[in-house]
Amino acid sequence: MKEPVLVILAAGMGSRYGGLKQIDTVGSNGESIIDFSIYDAIRAGFGKVVFVIRHSFADAFTAVFNKERFGGKIDVEIVYQELDYLPEGFTVPEGREKPWGTNHALLMAKDVIKEPFAVINADDFYGADAYKVIGEYLSQRDGESNHYCMVGYEVCKTLSENGTVSRGVCTVDEEGNLRGMVERTQIERVDGTIVFHDGGADEPLAEDTPVSMNLFGFTPDYFRHSEAYFKEFLPANIDNLKAEFFIPLMVNKVINEGTASMRVLKTTSDWFGVTYKEDKPMLMAKIEELIAAGEYPRNLWGK
Repeated sequence: MKEPVLVILAAGMGSRYGGLKQIDTVGSNGESIIDFSIYDAIRAGFGKVVFVIRHSFADAFTAVFNKERFGGKIDVEIVYQELDYLPEGFTVPEGREKPWGTNHALLMAKDVIKEPFAVINADDFYGADAYKVIGEYLSQRDGESNHYCMVGYEVCKTLSENGTVSRGVCTVDEEGNLRGMVERTQIERVDGTIVFHDGGADEPLAEDTPVSMNLFGFTPDYFRHSEAYFKEFLPANIDNLKAEFFIPLMVNKVINEGTASMRVLKTTSDWFGVTYKEDKPMLMAKIEELIAAGEYPRNLWGK
C-alpha cells in the first residue's frame, strides 16, 4: 500500500503576502499554517509533500520549508507554476498577469506523483481529523482510477466574523457522493441565519450545508483528465485575461459526465483561515486552545 501524497498550492503566496518574509506565523514558535498542515499529514500517514511555488521566491521558500525542517519525517518535492507553462501550441496572451488557477497549479505536480494524493491551499487550517479521514480514504485507492474524494465542511464552521466569504456549496446524494458544486459569494450570518447574496436577494443556507474548502483527494489518472480539458479550456478562454482553470471546474466536469465519482467525507474538524487580517487573532487563539487540549505540542518540530 502506497502512502498518499500531500500537494500544497503555494504559488500565489508571494503576491498575497508580499514575499516569504511576510507569511504570517500563527504558532508560538514561528510556525505557519503550512507547518500545522504537514504535521497533521504526517500523523495521518502521508509520505511526501509537494509544494507548488513560483521561481520568484523559490530560494527563500526552500530555505524554510525543506525536509530538514520536518525532521526527515516526510519527503519534500518542489514544482513550479508560471504563466508560460502551457501545452504545446499555446502562448500567454498579451496583458495576462493573473495565474491560470488552482487546477493549472496542480498539473505542475503530475510528473512527481504516482500515488493517490490530496491537495490543499497553503493558507487554510483544515484540522487533524480532516487529514485522518482523507488519508484513510486515499490509502485504500492505490491502483484504482476515477474514485476521488473531498472533505466537506458544514458551512457554519467556515464563516468569518469580519466579512462575507465565498464557498463551493455542494449537493450530495444519499450515498455520500458529490452531485455538483456551485460557487456562492457573499455568504454571512444575518440576524442569526446564514445567507448568500450573489448580487441578488438573500438566499438562506442550512447550518449543516456541506461546502468545499479545497481539500480534495485524487488518484493519478486525474492528471490525464485535467490535461485533456485544459486544452479545451484555453481556446475558449484565452482572450479572457481573468479566466482561471479551477479545481472545482474540473471536478464538476468529470462528475457531470460520469467519468469519475467523488465521495464527500465528513470531518469533526473546524476549518480556519485568514480571509481578513482581523481573522488572524481568532485563528491563533484557536491554535492555543488545541495545544492546551493536547492536540498539538507547544513546539511542532521540537527545535
